[in-house]
Order: sequence, then C-alpha cells, then structure tokens
Amino acid sequence: MAAAKGSETAMLVIDMQNDFILPELESPVMVAGGEAIVSSVVKAVSVARERGMFVIWVVREHDPLGRDVELFRRHLYSNGEGPTMKGAKGAALVDGLAIKEGEYKLVKTRFSAFFATHLHSLLQSSGIKSLVVVGVQTPNCIRQTVFDAVALDYQTVTVIVDATAAATPEIHSANIRDMKNIGVLTPTLQEWCSFDA
Repeated sequence: MAAAKGSETAMLVIDMQNDFILPELESPVMVAGGEAIVSSVVKAVSVARERGMFVIWVVREHDPLGRDVELFRRHLYSNGEGPTMKGAKGAALVDGLAIKEGEYKLVKTRFSAFFATHLHSLLQSSGIKSLVVVGVQTPNCIRQTVFDAVALDYQTVTVIVDATAAATPEIHSANIRDMKNIGVLTPTLQEWCSFDA
C-alpha cells in the first residue's frame, strides 16, 4: 500500500497534552494507555515532517471556569482550576513533542477536531486530501474526528494503531475495528513508516 502524497496529507496529533498523558498529574481526564504511545507519536511526527506532511496539533484549552467545556464535565472546574486550562501545565504538550515553525495549533472544545472549528476550511485551503491521525483517546476524540473526516469525504483517513490509545486495550481494539469497518486504514507505526513516501 502506498502512502498518500505528502503535500496533500495532514497529520492530526490529537490531545497529546500533559493532563491526558501523565499519571502523576492525577487529572480526571488522564488516559491510561496514553503514556505508552508517546515515543510512537514522536516517531510518527518525525516521519510526517520528513514526508512534507502538514502537521496539525489539535489540543484542548479550556476557560478556567469551564464555561466552554461539555456540560457533563463542568463540575471538574472550580476555583479557576480544571483539566487542560489555557496556560496551565496540564494543557501543555507532553515532553518530547513540540510545535515547529510552519505547523499549526488548532484548539477544540469538543471531541471532534472538526466540531465548531475551522479545521475543514484550513485543510481545504491547504490542498489536503488525506489525513493521518495519532494521539488520544480512541473512543472519543480520535473516533469522532475520524468519523467526521470520513463524512467530509477525505480520500484517505489513516489511524496509526500503536500511536493512538484508550483507557484499555479492549476499548482501543473495538474502536479501531469500528473505524476500519468504515474504510479507515489502520496500520501499525512500522507498517505506516514502510509505505512508499
């Protein structure tokens, strides 16, 4: 299987932020499988850059009072503190990942990177036809973004299975299977790296 043309492909790096990844922060949004994929995401981003892909860093940054967060999470915000608050340590990218010049940071406040953002417009104006997705977490932000990308008719949508993670391997596998069933490519990082650039 050949990789999509680099200049027409974007990599979406989703929610690789301290609050989602680092157990020591004891964040209520921490993804149990997140820490294990950091090195794979670092490698995937490196390969994407080598191939000339447009790297987009999709992150959550919330109002300290939680006014822009989903209703079911608003109780997590009190006294000006809560997960992935703008400017807080928990909202920063995990060590080993950094935005380089020419890359793009997209802030979302819901699961899908497409919902109430300008992502689709950005991708269209950049000539992007294919997407590669890495990050956390598989049943929520990964899945919602991928289903929207398929609905929006991106030619190829790829989820790198060992550069994405969920709370448990079983949840991860079930959601990968669902995405594969709607035409999403689901290679391992090694398989994806071996695709023709």
